[in-house]
Amino acid sequence: MANSAQARKRARQAAKANAHNSALRSKLRTAIKAVRKAIAAGDATQANEVFKQSAKTLDIIADKKLVHKNKAARHKSRLAAAVKSLSAPAVAAE
Repeated sequence: MANSAQARKRARQAAKANAHNSALRSKLRTAIKAVRKAIAAGDATQANEVFKQSAKTLDIIADKKLVHKNKAARHKSRLAAAVKSLSAPAVAAE
């Protein structure tokens, strides 16, 4: 347990920051899952709209340094490729 006023305050601040960061991390995971769900549904236009919203969320969370910017970029790249492959016409094998 914190013994000084300064330590008690830091403990309060840490708990508050932890709750905020956990909420943002959850928002990040939810955004990624929403795009994957839209892709699984097979609707290219819906998947594209959800991807745009999720990409914005990923950027905001990366700017806050909750996840590394390269991790956010990697998620965006992979999701964008999946959305793009969904909307591209399938090439028939001959």
